[in-house]
Amino acid sequence: MDLLTLRIAVRALAKNKLRAGLTVLGLVIGIAAVSTMVSLGQSASSLVQSQFEQLGTNVIVVIPGSQQRDGINQGAKMTLTTRDAEAIAAECPAVLTTTPLVVFAGQVIYGNANFNPREMYGVGADYLTVRSWALRSGSFFSDRDVSSASKVCIIGQTLVARLFQTTNPIGETIRIKNIPFKVIGVLEPKGANLFGQDQDNVVLMPCTTVRKRLHGSDFDDVNSILVSARSLARAPDARLEIIQLLAERHHIHPGDKLDFTVQDTAEIARIFGTITGTLTLMLSTIAGISLLVGGVGIMNIMLVSVTERTREIGIRMAVGARSGDILRQFLVEAVLLSMIGGLIGFVFGIGASTGATLIINSLTSGSQWPVVISLEAGAVAFVFSAAVGIFFGYYPARRASRLDPIEALRYE
Repeated sequence: MDLLTLRIAVRALAKNKLRAGLTVLGLVIGIAAVSTMVSLGQSASSLVQSQFEQLGTNVIVVIPGSQQRDGINQGAKMTLTTRDAEAIAAECPAVLTTTPLVVFAGQVIYGNANFNPREMYGVGADYLTVRSWALRSGSFFSDRDVSSASKVCIIGQTLVARLFQTTNPIGETIRIKNIPFKVIGVLEPKGANLFGQDQDNVVLMPCTTVRKRLHGSDFDDVNSILVSARSLARAPDARLEIIQLLAERHHIHPGDKLDFTVQDTAEIARIFGTITGTLTLMLSTIAGISLLVGGVGIMNIMLVSVTERTREIGIRMAVGARSGDILRQFLVEAVLLSMIGGLIGFVFGIGASTGATLIINSLTSGSQWPVVISLEAGAVAFVFSAAVGIFFGYYPARRASRLDPIEALRYE
């Protein structure tokens, strides 16, 4: 495309600014809609992915199976123990480490203040490794603390704000069920999860301490086991190894129902990603229909332009312009219209997706949606708009190039 052809195309479009603006409006709306839908879909996918990453490094969750009697679900039966967690860590090659989980609910008292944490867990010494969670200050309890059922605890940022405020909690003593616990560590903040639940509203204690001192139980049962696979690629292998090992330890014969369930969070994350990707594709396809409407608009306006400029076409052919020159001239005008519409539409799409994300975040109390600007969608939209210009501009351009010069000069 030479510079002269481009200048002629710009002058031709500038003669009818309003008509050209209305022509590209359909493409602007279509490109903006597609860019917005793709950006929002990628934002949702990023949010879901980040939430599963907060669960920990390649986490696999082992929970007790449900118990049924006379066809009625009796709820979960305590079939897992800390020895199961230790065996998984020691005998499954694809497993990095494990931690048992014992749940407790109660009130935390410090001085004259009291608070009911949303989560109170008894865990193992490798809990932070499994959850990929760091400490802001202090230290985590050791295997020795777990074996001796030490009265120590780690608290989240919400408890720091509610109970201690400006006081440094490290070394302070809180009371749970009238039992004193020394605060030895404070967790880094994680914020709310996908469902708006505060992840920092948590107290962590040795699992043996919760079971023996708070539950008053001598049994070794745990509510669940969190497992960290050595890598994301080895998570499926780790899941199979866990099933085989626990089936053997629990004396479950082939074909019998397992008394536990193994859930791979990476697989769940992939399912969520597939769902959000499919929804994004569906919505983008629906929005893309407006691109066809915009393309038809370009075809109509170019046909009108050919009719209005028939005498001009005749004069250009009379002074030596070839059919290919006329074809190229009108194609350039159509492509220029569509690319201007694509560029404006992408800018509007960025604004629309950013505004929609901010509105969603203002209406939800859960994790904030990240603002995602899809440059890939913009590039595709730009190329697609150019393709629309070529596709819908070819027929009018071809029609113009095949006009008879003599008939064109006679046209009034």
